[in-house]
Amino acid sequence: MKSRLICFKMLAGCFTAGIFALGVAVPTLAQGGPPPGTGPPADINPMREERARQTTEARLRTAELRANEDAEKQKHIRAAIANVKQDFMRIQVLRNDIARNLVARKPLDYNLITEQTAEIHKRARRLEVHMLAHTPEDKENNNSTDPQGEEMVDALVKLCKLIDSFTENPALKNAGTIDAKQSEKAKLEKAKADADLLAIIKLSEAIHKKSDSLRAPK
Repeated sequence: MKSRLICFKMLAGCFTAGIFALGVAVPTLAQGGPPPGTGPPADINPMREERARQTTEARLRTAELRANEDAEKQKHIRAAIANVKQDFMRIQVLRNDIARNLVARKPLDYNLITEQTAEIHKRARRLEVHMLAHTPEDKENNNSTDPQGEEMVDALVKLCKLIDSFTENPALKNAGTIDAKQSEKAKLEKAKADADLLAIIKLSEAIHKKSDSLRAPK
């Protein structure tokens, strides 16, 4: 009798242990997949990671190059604007120097006139490039640019007047404030500025050549 009781207790203990083990296993199975550390290794592709890294670096380099190009363009634009302003101002200074000597009725200094007209010609040519100056084909330029048949003083006076007309042109003063209603007027003003600038270039060159032939040899 006693031996049966001991056997029954042993069976009950085994039954309880089985239930406990089942209770631990069921949640693990319900989570899906094998226990940690027993599944297949992750799919790592070194080539794919390298291509992704190279693509990212290429995009960064492209963005950097574009930024540098934009900065360089802005630098050139600022330099061009500064040069235009300098040429524009210097032409007026030279014009004032010539006019002052004419008003004072000083004897003509052909060495000085040669230097002044050479600089006016050089700076006017640079302005021509920046302004894309051209004379309309349907309009004839009536500005005479040959000082050979007139006195040097008359040629210098004409040059000063051309510079006045060019520098006082509204197309140059209001270049950033022209609206659609003024477009036709602005075109006419721009055409006049172009014609004056081209006349300055030709007349300053002609005066320079004549003055250079008249100046005293060094």
